[in-house]
Amino acid sequence: MWWCVRVCRLWWSVLPLVALSLPVHAAPDIQVASADQPDVIEVPDVVVSATKTEIPAKQVTSAVEVITGEELERKKIKTVIDALRLAQGVFATSSGGPGTEASVKMRGAFARHTLVMIDGVIVNSPTTGAYDFANLTTENIDRIEILRGAQSMLYGSDAIGGVISIYTKKGTGAPRVGAFMEYGSFATFREGGNISGAKGPFDFSASVSRWDTSSFSAINYRRGAFEGDGFHNTQVSAKVGAALPKDGRVEFNMRWYDSRTSFDGFADSGAPADVFGARSTNRNLILNGTYEQPLTSWWTTKLTLSQANERSISNSGMGTAGFNVVTRQPMTAIPNCFLQPNPNLCFSPFATDLEVLNRRLEWQNNVRVGEWVLLTAGYQLRREEGDSAGFFGSTAPAKVISSNAGFAQAQVNLWDRLFVTAGGRHDSYNNFDAATTYRVTGGYSVKETGTKFRGSYATGFKAPTMNDLYFQGFGNPNLKPEKSLSMDLGIEQRLFNDRLQLNAGYFWNRFQNMIQFASGGPLCPPGSFGLCPINVADAKTQGWEFAFKLIVLKGLEVRGQYTHTLTRAFDSPTLQLGGDKRLPRWPVDQATVGFTYAPIDALRLNIDYRFVGARNNNLANSSSQKLGVFNVVNLSASYDVTKNWQAYVRVDNLFDEEYEEITFFGTPTRSVFGGVRMNYDIPL
Repeated sequence: MWWCVRVCRLWWSVLPLVALSLPVHAAPDIQVASADQPDVIEVPDVVVSATKTEIPAKQVTSAVEVITGEELERKKIKTVIDALRLAQGVFATSSGGPGTEASVKMRGAFARHTLVMIDGVIVNSPTTGAYDFANLTTENIDRIEILRGAQSMLYGSDAIGGVISIYTKKGTGAPRVGAFMEYGSFATFREGGNISGAKGPFDFSASVSRWDTSSFSAINYRRGAFEGDGFHNTQVSAKVGAALPKDGRVEFNMRWYDSRTSFDGFADSGAPADVFGARSTNRNLILNGTYEQPLTSWWTTKLTLSQANERSISNSGMGTAGFNVVTRQPMTAIPNCFLQPNPNLCFSPFATDLEVLNRRLEWQNNVRVGEWVLLTAGYQLRREEGDSAGFFGSTAPAKVISSNAGFAQAQVNLWDRLFVTAGGRHDSYNNFDAATTYRVTGGYSVKETGTKFRGSYATGFKAPTMNDLYFQGFGNPNLKPEKSLSMDLGIEQRLFNDRLQLNAGYFWNRFQNMIQFASGGPLCPPGSFGLCPINVADAKTQGWEFAFKLIVLKGLEVRGQYTHTLTRAFDSPTLQLGGDKRLPRWPVDQATVGFTYAPIDALRLNIDYRFVGARNNNLANSSSQKLGVFNVVNLSASYDVTKNWQAYVRVDNLFDEEYEEITFFGTPTRSVFGGVRMNYDIPL
């Protein structure tokens, strides 16, 4: 009966959202697999992120991978970070269990070099430059497009490594309502509901979910940690759209989550601790509105307004004790702790309250010139705000970084065989140097053999963050943007009527003026104690990427990818590394293999294998911070009990591998989760 009370409470919380959404059209929510669904999930027909226009996937000349919502549902993947762990050219890590900091890096770049967009909203933090995936679950997600390589020409700052675009489902067909409940390891309980469909010119899609867990230690319990760290996440997502006369469309997207996490910390300080009573609260509201309208038969205009508002409140425990997993001694909260003779045995209580706002206006115009050329031109206004007394000064006003940008791109398609894109962009900022970037890509399709060749060359830049510029006592307002050069070459091959798909590629990146926190001496502003971020580092990455997809027979599919990444940070007198070093937390080798098998229409089995090679935890490449190879296998199975009801089970870390993605932080032991899911049509 207790679970009924929880579900009822959850539905009472979503009823107002459903009522507001009904006059509109949404994406089909989480659907139970059935006999009339295809046995093989195909890659979507179009890709948007590569050119900011819809183009057939076979014409894309960039390195792109698409993870569909059907795949997320089929494998019972709970979080976006878990889905990205299986992607090509990507390395995803978490600082402990659910709710702890989760970051994604691409092709040897840092997390701040990956631009993340949710329904067209830039969600990278203005303070760190990166997006924290810790709280983003997969409910109501239609697809994830992963665009690898420098993309500053279209997207501006933050896109040196690549772009991850996440899209919410669009409602289609008869209105449907659904719900799910799940229970499993670490005292995990998840429940949620959804509604979606279309009626006349309107479409709507909405979901709400709740996730609670209480017994996962963020610091690895194998190192002596014993305190359970809780995680509580409520998430709401909605898309509402309407078709307008003459093929126009207006659309509104919203995603909101409220997350409360208990955490451990100090791993990077050399004093990793199982901290008692440390908690954080994260609230994020993501809003986007778009209006798209063909003005003539050859000219379409699109206006986008978006905003991401995040508030993070953290408290170190306010004087509670902890346990140092290196010294194996208790810690006691002592005022001015780090002035004590042995700071590893204590910590100073602290609290932070940070609110950031990321706003963007973009006006894009697509002009068709004859049959072969599509011109895209646009203007973007971006404004980032950050407000925190503890970060930017006790009496300082909110800090602002604003930019204006213009971009233009030409796409050429000759005979549906030769594809070329070229474009440029100029960004000007209110508080540091402007940046001009360009990108050229090309591809050629040999239809007779199912072969496509592609390549690209691009420049990129990353603007300094608010922390870099304004952090109290350590900021440096004289910083310049980081810069990059990027190149890749690839070949794709389809065989046996597309039953076998192969692709291989080579990439090369050079990063310059990289911002590193170091002893800058006269380069640091007064009052910085001689330590500040400075443009001092250069780095180079290169590697190879291979992937395949094979339909062995009806109901049996195998996918896999392998990425080989070589990284090198060039030495400088300021950093004093003692020679060139590998970039931190980047494995040379990583691979995944996934099997999907449906022996009968109602039953689906999935196995995913992940391999990650050895890596260094820090830039100094110290031997005490080396991380070893690990192999993880996840398994999931679902069975359609009836047309409307499904039962499922998921097992993470099937063979109970002992490993760490980041030194000292915990990863799941063998974990088992089971649940039920239902969907019903609404008789409207």
